[in-house]
Order: sequence, then structure tokens, then C-alpha cells
Amino acid sequence: MNDALTWKALSDPTRRSILDLLRQRPRTTGDICSHFPAITRIATMRHLSVLEAAYLIFVRREGRCRWNHLNPVPIQHIYERWVKSYEPLWAGHGLQLKRFVESRKGKRHERTVAST
Repeated sequence: MNDALTWKALSDPTRRSILDLLRQRPRTTGDICSHFPAITRIATMRHLSVLEAAYLIFVRREGRCRWNHLNPVPIQHIYERWVKSYEPLWAGHGLQLKRFVESRKGKRHERTVAST
């Protein structure tokens, strides 16, 4: 698995939208193209090629149809490598922020009461 290819593929909003479509169900290339009328079929095919090179989708050919399927494994890999390992850190900072805000609320309330 190549993280650089995955990040590159995920960096484009059109490719992310294609992945969102494929999350619902596998789709033919024609069906995907119909969801993006502002771009050409060739541009859509290039986006699909980038996603396929990053192993974010796999393609199954059935006659003249090209079925595109989501492969969530690279996204799971990115999650486990770059998000999950930071969750405790983020949670700890969130608790520190919560405590700080709550302590400031109490001091502001004390000042308001003292000035009346």
C-alpha cells in the first residue's frame, strides 16, 4: 500500500465525491459520469484511473460495462496510521480545554457577583 498515492487520490474533491458514490453501491462508469455533468467523460475516467492506481477502487468488467467498486482498505489504513493513533492526544487536549473554559466561567461569575 502506498500512502502517497492514497493521499494524492484523496486530495481531489471530485475523487472524494466519486468515493462517496461508490460507498453507496458499485456503479458503472457511465453512471458515475452522469453524476458529474460539469466534467467530461475523459476527465472522469482519469479520476477513476487515479483512484484505481491508489487501490481505492477495483474494477470488474462485465461485457461492455465497467463496474467500479469501493475498496475501503487504504482508507482504513490511513485512519489507523494517521487518525486513530492521535485520538488520545486530541481527547486529552479536549479535556484540558473543557477544564480551562469551565474554570474561566467560574471566575467570571465571581467577578460579576463581587461587583454588584
